[in-house]
Amino acid sequence: MGAEEEQRQENDQPRTKQITESQFLAWKRQKDAEASAKQAEAARKRAEDIAAGTVQMNGRELFVHEPWVFDNSQY
Repeated sequence: MGAEEEQRQENDQPRTKQITESQFLAWKRQKDAEASAKQAEAARKRAEDIAAGTVQMNGRELFVHEPWVFDNSQY
């Protein structure tokens, strides 16, 4: 019964692997690069959709692309 109990205790403990600071920083750089690439792709796709007129613009996009809409000099 002693061996079974030890085996059960080993299975209950989480398995962790120690990493170095340089490994963490390399992983972090990779994750940040992936996130920025994904964000850039989403922005590019959104700009294409706006140019094609397939999506409705929000206020900021409308102000950037069609500033004449916000011209109050006519009133």
